[in-house]
Amino acid sequence: MVSVRLLPLMFVALSACTPQQISPERAAEICEERARAAQAPTGRVSVGTNSNSGPFAGVQIGVSSDFVAGRDPLAVYEQCVLDRTGAVPIRPPVLR
Repeated sequence: MVSVRLLPLMFVALSACTPQQISPERAAEICEERARAAQAPTGRVSVGTNSNSGPFAGVQIGVSSDFVAGRDPLAVYEQCVLDRTGAVPIRPPVLR
């Protein structure tokens, strides 16, 4: 049997597990980035120099699982916003 004194502690512990809702604007920003990644691989190239170690260069390439699965970027955006806010998107995504 659970002690009455432990009930508030259990409530706090369980409420910490529920996902936090975010604003529709913030969800749109996050989900647009995910939808862009579903359109094509992403990448970045950096080249430079500094006084400590001299020249440097780097290449970064990213491929999302949504892109590999061939998911429609608009469907990715809509589902992402729905998952994060519990509502349909407030605006269409701004994609490439």
